Amino acid sequence: MAVADNAGARIGPAGRNVENAEKANFEEEKPAAAVNSNGNDLKIGFDEENQQEMLNELSSVENGGNGGILKNGMSDLAEMLSKLNPMAEEFVPPSLANLQNLKDNGSAENGKKRSKKHGQAKRNLKKKTRIAQRADAIRNTVYVTDISPQVTEEVLAGLFLSCGPIVDCRVCSVPCSALRFAFVEFHNKEDAKAALNLSGTVLGFYPLKVLPSKTAIAPVNPTFLPKSEDEREKCSRTIYCTNIHKKVTQADAKLFFESYCGQVLRLKLLKDSHHPTHSAFVEFRTAASAIAALNCSGAVLESLPIRVAPSKTPVRRRAPRPATH
Repeated sequence: MAVADNAGARIGPAGRNVENAEKANFEEEKPAAAVNSNGNDLKIGFDEENQQEMLNELSSVENGGNGGILKNGMSDLAEMLSKLNPMAEEFVPPSLANLQNLKDNGSAENGKKRSKKHGQAKRNLKKKTRIAQRADAIRNTVYVTDISPQVTEEVLAGLFLSCGPIVDCRVCSVPCSALRFAFVEFHNKEDAKAALNLSGTVLGFYPLKVLPSKTAIAPVNPTFLPKSEDEREKCSRTIYCTNIHKKVTQADAKLFFESYCGQVLRLKLLKDSHHPTHSAFVEFRTAASAIAALNCSGAVLESLPIRVAPSKTPVRRRAPRPATH
């Protein structure tokens, strides 16, 4: 009796061999092996062949291909970052921002200090220059006292011209005395030393006393000096009066000088809020009236003794103001 080949095998309800069917299903579910372009199976895993392929791909990226895109992207990013301000408010932490403000303020303060020191040094240099010039002027100046009231600056300067050229001659009045004093400045100290020999010379009614000066003549603004012969003639008829009480008006001063000296042509009262008293320029009709006014030095006007001296500048009329439209 013949025996079936599949004796002992499990048979399903449809008469199929169950074990063969399961084996066929397992074979179907098994993944297919990777195949390359040549039809050969590829091995899975990082063996030497796969590593070499990866290196080849990386080298191809570096030499071109996608590597150019990567480099372009990096250069664009670097350009964008270069345009950013690293000290912008949104990028700087508060602690660093405060430190930067302190540095900026410190540098500004240092700049101000350097500018201030430079300005101070400049002022000190100018001051030293003025002191040196003043010292030279003092050595070139003599002090003359006991000058008669009738002696004018022109007469006094004419006397000292025998010693050398004269830079300036300034006659001043003393409130408590009819006699006056003067300063005469020469171009050099040798001429000033020679002028000391004129001490004792009688000029007017009294002998002069000539001594070395301890001070220099205060300079006059050149724009105020006479510019023509006519203005020089006016200066001989003009006096300069100081220490005038603030209550004294221009009409009061004119009445005072006309009462004692003569007719006044012009009177210019100078008011200065920075000084306790006023001053004035008075131009008379004649030079004799101006000489007589010099004798009024020391006269009391509104409780203050006035001081009168010959004027170096004429009384000029004010220029008419331009018409406004």
